[in-house]
Amino acid sequence: MNIVFAIKALGSQGGGAERVLVDVVSGLTRRGHRITIISSDPEGKESYYPVNDMIQRVNLGIGNIGGKSNLSDVVRRMINFRRAIAKINPDIVVAFMHSTYLPFGMALIGSRIPMIASEHIGPEHYRNRLLERALLLLTPLIASRVTVVSEQISLSFNWWLRRRMMVIPNPLSGSVRKRLPDFDLDSDRTKILLSVGRLAPQKNQQCLIAAFAEISSHFPNWKLRIVGEGELRRVLEKQVLDLGLADKVELPGAIADVSKEYACADIFVLPSTYESFGLTTAEALLHGLPAVGFADCPGTNKLIRHKENGILVSGPDKTLELASSLGELMANPDERKKLSNASTEELERMFNIDTVLDRWEGLISDVASNR
Repeated sequence: MNIVFAIKALGSQGGGAERVLVDVVSGLTRRGHRITIISSDPEGKESYYPVNDMIQRVNLGIGNIGGKSNLSDVVRRMINFRRAIAKINPDIVVAFMHSTYLPFGMALIGSRIPMIASEHIGPEHYRNRLLERALLLLTPLIASRVTVVSEQISLSFNWWLRRRMMVIPNPLSGSVRKRLPDFDLDSDRTKILLSVGRLAPQKNQQCLIAAFAEISSHFPNWKLRIVGEGELRRVLEKQVLDLGLADKVELPGAIADVSKEYACADIFVLPSTYESFGLTTAEALLHGLPAVGFADCPGTNKLIRHKENGILVSGPDKTLELASSLGELMANPDERKKLSNASTEELERMFNIDTVLDRWEGLISDVASNR
């Protein structure tokens, strides 16, 4: 099939949805499909995550891809997207995230080319974004189907959107990498408390740094390593300095091959307020890491099973409760060993790339057949 995948940008550092798109299109290309990726990246801008050489790239080169777009940029993207589609004449378009599927879906009106909208976040994201929330209601009018990454997320949307939704989970990169039984026995080795995610309010890294500050003096051989990039970098850097943690907290930026980070870590923690799926949490668990997150965080509370493969933190004071839970786990190598490797095979079976590709192929074929 001739399939266009569209997304706002692939050249920016990091991004879970961007990594999922690259994994999916690479897999579909290996299965014999003809894939074109259209984005608003500057002309010649390479993808942050490596893209299969057989995949065609169309970079529209319009507007600021790192921030909010103005109306003029959106209109220009719609016009140029429509022109690109006329040349490619695909069987179907798959557009990732509302910043792309809303304008591009409207640009496709009258083309008779169906579109699948792929949503990678939950309704919590739209709570204080009234305009985006209103525009989201247009989705069933311009998209044949809408994909979401979990049943939990699907049920959290209203019936108007939910009636077009289908669950296709994110694939997990890599395979099971069980941790060695004696990994925690080296008491002299510097231990790593790892967090991976965009430096943004949703990810709540300020809470994590504050929690680590409460306990760091009790754990001189532990470091906090926050992998990711985003708009809160300067805020987080200042917080680290103000708390006197410059030698204990590392902010290395986005890292494309994050599997090495998981392999060297001892505990994974994601303090997000909400997640659609918790891709990095799932990857950490796949690598055998015990994981810590908040019990009231959608996307996290479906992956972490309390006291089985990690810790779900609850309580009125999130900073102090997180500090307490992390401190108990950091001080107890036997508990970390018990929680390690608890769900590796299960996750690999549920989120295997071939299983996910089967679902994408089935949906794309079904929608395109009704063109």
